[in-house]
This record gives sequence, structure tokens and C-alpha cells, in this order.
Amino acid sequence: MKKRTANSINKNELLVDLTFHNVPASLFTEFKERIVKPYFKGNMNSAIQDLIQKALAEQEFVHSHITHLRNCEDNSEQPSYRLA
Repeated sequence: MKKRTANSINKNELLVDLTFHNVPASLFTEFKERIVKPYFKGNMNSAIQDLIQKALAEQEFVHSHITHLRNCEDNSEQPSYRLA
């Protein structure tokens, strides 16, 4: 899978608009105050894109470790680290 950053998105790529339903106003306000304003200069679009990219990266990390552990089990090896 090719990794991307917000700056590396192809100019010809299809862009989508998102609508969120049933999000509590308090949750949205807290996200805006604690994350968007201080770290993204108030740019909600950048914050959401960053959140999506981080979730994808985290999923890839977890998936690779699960695959590694399964391969160790299949080969009757012990993983090179212990889980706490």
C-alpha cells in the first residue's frame, strides 16, 4: 500500500465531501477546542484528513504485527518480543 500525506495527494484525485450525522455537539466542540484550534490552526479539514491518515497508519502497523505473530506461530517460533 502506498503511503500518502496531505501534501502528496494527486491533483487529479477525486475529492469527496463528508457529512457527519448524530455527532454530539459537545464531542465536536471538544475536538475543535482541544485538537483543531491548537494543532491545525482551526482548520477542521486538515484535522480530519490527519485523523484518517493516522488511523490508516495505525491499522497497517497492527495488521503487520498480527501477521508477524501468526507467522511465528505457524513456524513454531517464539516472537522476538513479549506482549505486556
